[in-house]
Formats: sequence, structure tokens, C-alpha cells
Amino acid sequence: MTTASPSTHARAYFGDFGAALRYWRAKRGYSQLHLSTVSAVSQRHISFLESGRAQPSRELILKLGVALDVPLRQRNIMLLAAGFAPAYQERTLSDPELAAVRQALDFMLAQQAPYPALVVDRLWKLQLHNAPAARLFGWLLDLPAGQPIPGNGALNVLKLMLDPDGLRRYLVNGDAVCADALHWIQREAMGDGPCSEATALLAELAALPGIDAIGAASHAPNLDRRALPFLPLTIRKDGVELNLFTTITTMGTPHDVTVHELRLESFFPADDASKQWFIAKNVA
Repeated sequence: MTTASPSTHARAYFGDFGAALRYWRAKRGYSQLHLSTVSAVSQRHISFLESGRAQPSRELILKLGVALDVPLRQRNIMLLAAGFAPAYQERTLSDPELAAVRQALDFMLAQQAPYPALVVDRLWKLQLHNAPAARLFGWLLDLPAGQPIPGNGALNVLKLMLDPDGLRRYLVNGDAVCADALHWIQREAMGDGPCSEATALLAELAALPGIDAIGAASHAPNLDRRALPFLPLTIRKDGVELNLFTTITTMGTPHDVTVHELRLESFFPADDASKQWFIAKNVA
């Protein structure tokens, strides 16, 4: 079994547990009274915890983490701030204890054929993909036939999409798609703690050429009754135009940091021409 140790950077998020509790309570917009109500912990005790006049037990920290809907990674950081060891392990997908999870992901990826599917972490680093996704990436990136698509977090899908030298040049509706992608990582940053990797990634993406204009522009939804009920991903390359939409699947009731942060993104054709293109590629 492999467990990742929290970094020194993570330990520096909060000086003490009181600061961590104040941060997450404010993040959720809870008063001490409201947190008392949803956690069944007295308002007086919450006040004492935040001021440092009382010290929490490990069980109380986990209870408040649930009440505040704090991500598992950040619950571990709250525990560290109070002097406790992390409660939630962070394994890799190659860990034998995650074999059942890996089998489930492999099954879902295979079932998505002939359409692409990816497994990414919360920072959109590519972990797994199916064969149609490899073919799509290979075509878009002009990779030599048979060259593997790097997995295990070596490729960041959002960076690849927003980079003007990456996939963005083939996105017909690139501004709207890139704005939506930025919103995804912005939500991760908002749900994360201070000094988080998600916040750093958001800043890195915002610094890419042309992204400042995309972020500043208003991308209001198309409310025309004839419009598609979702934001399509429209790709055009070599005379081929593909119209796609995606779904995001997460793992239910996770008790591991890695499992909690995984997202399976499945691509579906938005029109018959796109459907036939993927079917033909899968048969070839």
C-alpha cells in the first residue's frame, strides 16, 4: 500500500485549526450559529475552537469537515493543522487496494467506445483514456501512428485545450469552450483551500496568450429555442467538423483522496455526421 505524505506547502495553509475552521466556515457562508445547527456542536464550543480556547478531537474535526462539505484533501490539512495525522489515504491507481476502482474505470472507458472517454484528476491531469480518445488526440496533435498518449498525470487536458498551439486552434467555438473550461478549474479553486494547486493552475491558464480576453468577454448562454440544450464542443480539422458534448462522472462515497478527485469525462456526438465519423474510425 502506498500513501502520499502531505507536502510542506500543504501544512503551511493554516497556522492552527482555528484558522482552518474560520476559513471553511466563511467559505461556506455559515455563521457560527448555522454551523452549530448543521453539525450539532454548540455555538459556544465552535467559538472556542476558532479562538483557540478549546482544542478539537480528531472525531470532531471530521464531523465539522462533513458539515462544511470540506474536500477530503482539505480535511486532512485541517487534521494536520490540529496536530493529527491525516485520516484519508491518497493512493495511486496502480495501488492493489484500488484494483476494484481501476477495473470499474477500465470497464466504463471500454463501454464508451466508439466515442472518447478520459479519466482526469481534479487538476485535469490525464490518468486514463480509451482507444477512441487516443485516436482523437493523435489526430488533433498530428502524432505518429502508434505513439501512445501519456497518462498517469503527465498531460494536462485543460492546458492542452487552452494553449493556442494545442487544441484551441481547432475549436470553432473556442472562446465559449475555453471560458467554460476556465469556470471548471475556477470552481475547483473556489472549493479548495488557500495556496492550493488549483489556484496556481488557474493563474497559469489565465496567463496563456489570449485567455485574458476570453475571461473578460461575456459568454452568455444561447437561449434561442432552436439552440442545443448544452454547450457543444465543435472541432474542425482537415475538412472534418465534429460536434460533441460531454458528461462528467464522479465516484460515489469515496474514502480515498485520489478516488474522491477522479472525474470520468465521456464524449458523445451531437449530430449524426460526428457519430458516423467515430464509428468509422473505430472500425478502421
